Amino acid sequence: MKLSRHMAPLLLATLVAVSAPVCAQTVPAPAPDTTASASNAGATPLAGDAVYKAFHGEEGIQRIMDDFIVRITTDPRIKDRFANANLARLKLLLVQQVSYLIGGPQTYTGRDMKTTHEGMGLQNGDFNALAEDLQLSMDKEGVPFRAQNKLLAKLAPMEHQIVPR
Repeated sequence: MKLSRHMAPLLLATLVAVSAPVCAQTVPAPAPDTTASASNAGATPLAGDAVYKAFHGEEGIQRIMDDFIVRITTDPRIKDRFANANLARLKLLLVQQVSYLIGGPQTYTGRDMKTTHEGMGLQNGDFNALAEDLQLSMDKEGVPFRAQNKLLAKLAPMEHQIVPR
């Protein structure tokens, strides 16, 4: 496994962030929350578009998230976390967040990480499973390890906003 043990929980915390506001919704792509802003993505974007290109642009991010949604909804360790999620909206927000963070053209329209995760009771095991699934999806797309790490470095500090203490 390429993902360091301390990075896995941090990555999961960030990515699970976009699932909480979508639970029990049925509208595939609702209008953005009026309080949403790119600052809710949890980090500033990378400068330039080299990492975005390493992810194969918008099409690559879309493929990664298509694969990732299948993985997290079938992974016996975490699939129950997504049982009532609006998967179309979840994918939309994941694509937005990843694209924004790695220098792509998207703007993240979801809620902030702290508000999104309040009361979810997420555990380190959940984080590790989700991080492993994301890494497998990025590997399947052929994203170089160095580019993966640049995304992870943006996601990692969000742990302090997400993980209950």
